[in-house]
Amino acid sequence: MNNSKLETRNSKLVTALLCVVFAGACAKAPARTAPAAPPPPPAPAPADLARGWDAEHVSSPLSPLVDHAEVVRRLDEVKKASPDLFGVESIGQSLEGRSINHVTLGRGPFPVLLWSQMHGDEPSATSALFDLFEYVQRHRDDPMVRRLLDALTIHVVPMLNPDGAARFQRRNVQSIDINRDALLLQTLEGQLLKGLRDRLNPKIGFNLHNQSWRTSAGRPPKPASISLLSVAFDEARSMNEGRTLTKKTCAIIRDALELLAPGQIGRYDDDYEVRAFGDNVTKWGTPVVLIETGPWTTLGNPDPALVRLNFVAILTALDALATGRVSQADPQRYESLPLNESRLFYILVKNASIVNGAGVAPFTGDIGIVANRFVAEDGGRKVVRLALRIDDLGDLRTFGAIETIDATGLVAAPLFAQELKPGQEVTLPAWTAMQKNPWTLEVGQAGGVVLLKPASEGRYVVERVIMPAVTLEGGR
Repeated sequence: MNNSKLETRNSKLVTALLCVVFAGACAKAPARTAPAAPPPPPAPAPADLARGWDAEHVSSPLSPLVDHAEVVRRLDEVKKASPDLFGVESIGQSLEGRSINHVTLGRGPFPVLLWSQMHGDEPSATSALFDLFEYVQRHRDDPMVRRLLDALTIHVVPMLNPDGAARFQRRNVQSIDINRDALLLQTLEGQLLKGLRDRLNPKIGFNLHNQSWRTSAGRPPKPASISLLSVAFDEARSMNEGRTLTKKTCAIIRDALELLAPGQIGRYDDDYEVRAFGDNVTKWGTPVVLIETGPWTTLGNPDPALVRLNFVAILTALDALATGRVSQADPQRYESLPLNESRLFYILVKNASIVNGAGVAPFTGDIGIVANRFVAEDGGRKVVRLALRIDDLGDLRTFGAIETIDATGLVAAPLFAQELKPGQEVTLPAWTAMQKNPWTLEVGQAGGVVLLKPASEGRYVVERVIMPAVTLEGGR
């Protein structure tokens, strides 16, 4: 072998050895990986947020009495107190000339849009939004609030339907349901909401409503105090990134609220409603979470408890969006919520001997009473009244109620005198088919009921009086 060939072979051997050595070294060297992202901060404790609301809320005790003038006054106060924190603009006017306002807070790259009182008689969330503003203002230097302001830009329209709110009615002054006007846009209010969404192009929206006090969740039925919906954008109820986000957001809300209202969170069927704003806003590119506020667990005024739930729900959801914690939520926590049903009465009288006041022979059964509230004038001030009505009679064992009265051994009769009091001894009138009481225990009649315990022959002791109308405290 000549020297030239020998040098070539040696060179190849050296090269091969170097490759083996470097390959082994590379195999032994640990792979370089990007540093792991820090976990998101823990969620705020719902009990802590609830206690904070108890101590600091500014909302009125009776949400139905919050009118446009109060909204404007509160917005002026918010802007004057923290002009560097809140932006307030009028985006237009209702048909009767009331301003529709847009509040902005935060400076983050993730825009969020919330709107309330699209239906004028659905006021709970409007009150909660002003409590949210108060909380942000008071706690602007707390880590959670700083995260909100740094990560999100929050846009809020409190009271989209001020004309309906002035009448405490669902529809606007045209008698159009704004929430069914997303396609024709014949309402000024709908046009303004559509224009704001198109201008902002938010990454998520919150459509804030109230639902009937008959709405129940689960079996046995319990009050559906809050119901949630990840809103669909087509008939097929297709999934995309936006709907995944809203399902995860609903899961976050459920997990927070069930600690405060166990068994009282429901879910709407996600059938697509082609005319509705939530469905179309989702279709236009802003996935929507629907939050519906329903009945509470006690009679009388439910507003403080329900506004408190709204406050916790909204603040918890915003925090999860700001921290990215929402990405870790399990959508199945939303999917597994019980579907809404209408199986709840305001008062359910069970197993009574019913004397209906129309000459019908007594029979044993249950009485299901519902309640509707309305705003009225009383001596120059506005008050909230509850009107009770008999909605069903008979075997109502599959229903629930805010209050259930076991009337076994008692007689249920129409309220035949306004002055009846518990403990009073009375005789029942001799009602006949020809001479019946103006109020009778029949479906559709006013819910005035007296429960009587038999005493001596033909005499009864008044055990309970259910008045057909109640005025709630806190009027102004």
